[in-house]
Amino acid sequence: MQLKGRRAIPATALVALLTSTVPASVHPHVFAEARLEVMLNSDRTVKSLRHLWRFDDVFSSTVLMEFDKNADLKLDDAELQEIAETIHASLAEYNYFQVVTLDGKDVAMKPPPALMVNYEQDQLIVLFESEPKAPLKLTGKVDFGVYDPTFYTAIDFTEDTNMAVADLPAGCSRSVIRPDPDEALAQNQATLTEQFFNDPAGTDMSKIFATKLELTCQG
Repeated sequence: MQLKGRRAIPATALVALLTSTVPASVHPHVFAEARLEVMLNSDRTVKSLRHLWRFDDVFSSTVLMEFDKNADLKLDDAELQEIAETIHASLAEYNYFQVVTLDGKDVAMKPPPALMVNYEQDQLIVLFESEPKAPLKLTGKVDFGVYDPTFYTAIDFTEDTNMAVADLPAGCSRSVIRPDPDEALAQNQATLTEQFFNDPAGTDMSKIFATKLELTCQG
């Protein structure tokens, strides 16, 4: 995925985080360890989703080289802010890699007002928080997932505990779903089109590969 922003960025430099069209046969080139925390209101509605992504050293160093204007091998506050604004603008068309469903139906999310970016121990860290556009009640089956529809970035929840919900109400159960790619393809073969295989970013079917936090709640 290419970062798109006010600066002209070489295609070989920030060819991650956001891209245009990448064939489904391409393997991930950028890797991020992620955390997701679902925050709830007292009335059993979803308040927000809190995301943290920690990117691999290679991609992080590329970002450092691109945005380190004074060449001091550091990212100062202004440089970090520019990175945050660039990523924020680029991720917008991909819904910030979020997929939320209620009983299988998509739930619309508000764009996060801003992103926070840090650079620690040679790794780029991105944090943001987003909210549902309409009240989202915990009833039935609610899924929260993170995926890159272009398949260029692998966002990995290394432990099930990295997908959490704060103060899970009584009557709700929690599980982490990790789809097997081959099984996902086989189970959805009838609905996958040639367009998906040629341009996965042009469809919404790549969400079948997303690792998901699934909350099942009694009404």
